[in-house]
Amino acid sequence: MNAETRQPPPPEPDGPGRAALDVLYHFVAALELAPTVAVHSVDRDGVVRFWNHTCGQLFGILAAEAVGQKLTSLASHLDRETEFADTLDGVWRSGQPAVARDWHIELRDGSRRWVHSTHFPILRDGRTQQVFCMEIDITQRKRLEEQSRHLAEHDPLTGLPNRVLFLDRLHQVLAAARRQHKRFALMFLDLDRFKAVNDAHGHQAGDLVLQEVARRLTGCVRSVDTVSRLGGDEFVMLLADIGGADQAAHVAATVMHALSLPIAAGEQDLSLRVSIGISMYPGDGEEVETMLKHADVAMYHAKQNGRDAFQFFSPEMNAHVIERIQIENELRRALANQEFVLAYQPEINIETGLTIGVEALIRWNHPLRGMLLPEQFITVAEECGLIVPIGEWVLRQACAQARAWRDQGYPVVVAVNLSAVQFIHDHLVQAIDEALRDAGLAPQFLDLEVTEGALMNGSAATIATIDALRTRGVQLTIDDFGTGCSSLGHLRRFPLSKLKIDRSFVDDITRDPEYAAMIPAIIAVARSLKLRVIAEGVETAEQLRFLRQHGCDEYQGYYASAASAAPLLTPPRP
Repeated sequence: MNAETRQPPPPEPDGPGRAALDVLYHFVAALELAPTVAVHSVDRDGVVRFWNHTCGQLFGILAAEAVGQKLTSLASHLDRETEFADTLDGVWRSGQPAVARDWHIELRDGSRRWVHSTHFPILRDGRTQQVFCMEIDITQRKRLEEQSRHLAEHDPLTGLPNRVLFLDRLHQVLAAARRQHKRFALMFLDLDRFKAVNDAHGHQAGDLVLQEVARRLTGCVRSVDTVSRLGGDEFVMLLADIGGADQAAHVAATVMHALSLPIAAGEQDLSLRVSIGISMYPGDGEEVETMLKHADVAMYHAKQNGRDAFQFFSPEMNAHVIERIQIENELRRALANQEFVLAYQPEINIETGLTIGVEALIRWNHPLRGMLLPEQFITVAEECGLIVPIGEWVLRQACAQARAWRDQGYPVVVAVNLSAVQFIHDHLVQAIDEALRDAGLAPQFLDLEVTEGALMNGSAATIATIDALRTRGVQLTIDDFGTGCSSLGHLRRFPLSKLKIDRSFVDDITRDPEYAAMIPAIIAVARSLKLRVIAEGVETAEQLRFLRQHGCDEYQGYYASAASAAPLLTPPRP
């Protein structure tokens, strides 16, 4: 026996019990020569009494460190320390012949191993005197098992989950959705006319294209979602816990765009088209088979209707999504055909009654539906990416109009709303510079209104944009204050000019004491930040009187003037 592991045996019982232990210790001594088996023993107090050389190699703990110590203190590196202790305790209490299980351990050097452990008791008079433990390193076996499992559950060409693993995950997501009353979407995808790719470029090129398709599809979803290849050019996507049909439609549109980008096939680049069918839980079925069938049927209809499209199984959802797609297409035409117009709402100084600024508000003069307000199309514009070019158009028009009024003797500040998407866009500052330069407008006559959420994200792009605006002298207003979660510590960092009280607070100041009490508090916050305060949505004399009483600086709303293309501006003082 190695000198390192020669340890004095514990006090032994007399009679048959001692004879049994003598036999066991001879057995242990023999195991010392088997380098693959680690052996140690623990007494009734959980103290290690024996620790062989292989234990030292396996766990990275020498016998000199282990013997005489509590085993649980040495087992702190085990992923399931409590479970390990409970297993030992169960052996003591039950006295069953042996308990075997696998453990995942992390060693002191940070490496991880799998160990198969067998615990068996040494009894005397029906009571356990010691527990002997034998461990074998099974890391390599576990790795082979994992590799075999991966091969059995994944597509060999793309590495995506195959049908077996996909169905397992689908059952899990369905069970979770039932318990938690959540929704998920199932999307069937079929590449349009993919056979022509194989025929024209060969199957090897076709395989490379399928691998790239798999990579792009994976990039379109979250880590909680699943992309699977069912075979051939058919794929399926499981979108777990989504908000609704709009989110599923957004993913489908993202997939269509991703696959339309050039993909190398031999010496040529291809732009693929895809037909997608979508079923939603629970509206389109509450069983796996039903969901799969309905998604497949929806994909069939997408192909029947001309391919290169996505189709919801539910007619109601499909009609809703089709309407949104129609709005998106019409928005693109509206931008090209100059169907947008601006209306301007005056901003009035409460004390003097003078118009000191105007807010530019976009309208869509739709050729069939008439004049549309922002809430009828801005959300779609944000989701499809059109908000950036539309916002740049608003900037140019508003700056040009402000310069025209200035030339007429009305030096008013023009306020322009920026969406969160537009505010973090890479070319925002460049667009502002160009709008000011083309209009010949000084930066201090442009006021950009940004929501709390856009300011509070704290990203590097946001900080860079704010610093650039500070340098140029452009004014910055927090829009809809009170509807978000602003941090005063963060707000102090920004070069703000004004704070705008959201109309939801103004609506109820004469009817709801709680809302009325919040107005002075918001004004006090603005004063602590050295900001002017403007209230929007003022419609009555009572509301204006309340705001004046509590020190609000400016207001806008129907009580002063409705928004119009040619608002009534205050003549300049002599």
